[in-house]
Amino acid sequence: MAVVKAGYWLPDSGIPVSDIDASFFTHFFYAFADLDPQNQVTIPPQDQITLSTFKTTLQRSNPSIKTLLSIGGENTPADYFSSMASDATSRKEFIDSSIEIALKHSFDGLNLDWNFLDTETDDTTNLGLLLKEWRANVKAKATSASQPAELLLTASVYHSPERRAGRARITYPVDSMKENLDWVNVKAYDYYMPYSFQVTSSHAPLYERHGRLCTSSCIQSWIRAGLARDKIVMGLNFYGFAFKLADPAKNGLGAPAIGPFTADGKMSYKEIDAFIQKNEAAILYKADMGTNYCHSGSTWICYDDVKAIKTKVKYASREGLRGFFAWNVTDDDEWILSGVGTYYKSHPSKFFISLL
Repeated sequence: MAVVKAGYWLPDSGIPVSDIDASFFTHFFYAFADLDPQNQVTIPPQDQITLSTFKTTLQRSNPSIKTLLSIGGENTPADYFSSMASDATSRKEFIDSSIEIALKHSFDGLNLDWNFLDTETDDTTNLGLLLKEWRANVKAKATSASQPAELLLTASVYHSPERRAGRARITYPVDSMKENLDWVNVKAYDYYMPYSFQVTSSHAPLYERHGRLCTSSCIQSWIRAGLARDKIVMGLNFYGFAFKLADPAKNGLGAPAIGPFTADGKMSYKEIDAFIQKNEAAILYKADMGTNYCHSGSTWICYDDVKAIKTKVKYASREGLRGFFAWNVTDDDEWILSGVGTYYKSHPSKFFISLL
């Protein structure tokens, strides 16, 4: 089974597709197509040309690249998905629309990015039905002369197979996912953000102490829920978060903070690297957590550098996962983090990595 080394690209990133070095990746996601209230997959008019040339442009740097169209994301209201999935007729409208647009623009697959299942509806059951029907339709389409290969079907999911909202909880339909999806992108990041916590924290540590949330525990929770290791593609964050320290003299992990440094605190790796150079920030790598932080004055930033990303890729390999995806490549700095994927090798029985 082929390793997945995937990247995401966003049309509003300011970086044209022609600037992407796809040689570092096996698969690339176009993020996002929208879902409208009529259960149709739509693309804004200004993005139509980019969508139609997405694959051929990436093939200039990697002729074997596979492309997937990701549908949804944080800007698509969750109730649009809930409504669409609640009825067989509306599910078919969505499925037909998604397949049509993927084939029209030469995509190799589709990705469902339904951010949050509703704890007060039948979203779990309905998502399971949607995936089953989606797969059946993709198989049927592939038997026709008009389509040379079966489309890949994937989903991007919350970092845990279970989500709680107060006393309510909802779980993903893991049985349907493992039966009908080629793989699942686990969003293994954004556990602790500066607008939610009053102390400095890493937003995506590989390991944590005292039972706190971390990437390794999230991946293991999916495995315990029954999702096969070779169905899991682990998310890597190419960005970090900046906290404003309450006292610059107290600048370690868990130091008092008074919120994000910017509106939401989010900074791309490129911006973080520039901040470090400009401010001669102190950098610390936490080997026991597999992540970094830096600080200068009252600014404290958690992020992953090359060493941290290598550590995560090594973990994914050691655990026999299908691979990894980068969210998102436009946050990288001269493809420094993207290049880490070249260390990821395949093996007949599992994936492994050899790092110098």
